[in-house]
Parts: sequence; structure tokens; C-alpha cells
Amino acid sequence: MTILDENILLSQRDQLRAWKIHFRQIGMEVGRSGMKDRNDIIPLLHTLHSPTFFSCDHGFYRAQLRHAGYCLVWLDVLDNEAAVYIRRLLRHQAFRTQAQRMGKIVRVRHSGVSYWQLYERKERLVSRDEK
Repeated sequence: MTILDENILLSQRDQLRAWKIHFRQIGMEVGRSGMKDRNDIIPLLHTLHSPTFFSCDHGFYRAQLRHAGYCLVWLDVLDNEAAVYIRRLLRHQAFRTQAQRMGKIVRVRHSGVSYWQLYERKERLVSRDEK
């Protein structure tokens, strides 16, 4: 299940729909509007089945937030590029399936992808060759 934070622009949501990428948005289809980031959203994710949560909020890129039941993705890109990078991550060979994403805290940016994996001490970088 793909979940978008409220901070993902309408134009980006429309683009995802045009690409037939299914998602739910905080405040619309899941949760409530105005949910406080980590205080409200993390407990909500615990109630959902294997969600991948996308946000433009850097506060979600913290190793201590790792959990086997969800994936958090920080889109460290311009607001109007979110849809492109969401699609790229969901198609990336290392993140293509729900099972591959669980337990990860991911940072997506122009220069590449880095992530924290559950039960590992070091941040990993995805090489250009893995795309």
C-alpha cells in the first residue's frame, strides 16, 4: 500500500494517477487532515498492512524509525518532482516489491538513493549500477 503525506502537491498526485500508480493520501483516504508528522503518522502506519509512506519531510529519515511493518521514504527533491521520483523508486530493482521495501527508511534525491535497513548499523547507498 502506497501512502502519500499531505505535503505532496495535487499536481504530483494527478501525475501518479495518470501513470496508474495507486495510492492513498493522509487526510483524504486514510488518517485525518492535519496529522502531526511522527507523533500521529507512525502509529497510523502500524495499523496498516505493509505501507510505504512518501513524504517531503526530512524528519522521517531517521534510523530509529525503522520497523519491519512499513517503509518510510523522504523525497529530498523539489516539490514538483515528487511523482517522478516516487515512480522511479517503485520501479527500482532494489525497491520494486513491497517485501523489498519493508524495514527501510529511504532518502531519494537527484544524486541517488540511500537507506537505513532494519537490523543494520550503517546507512547504505544504492549504486548507479543497481538501477
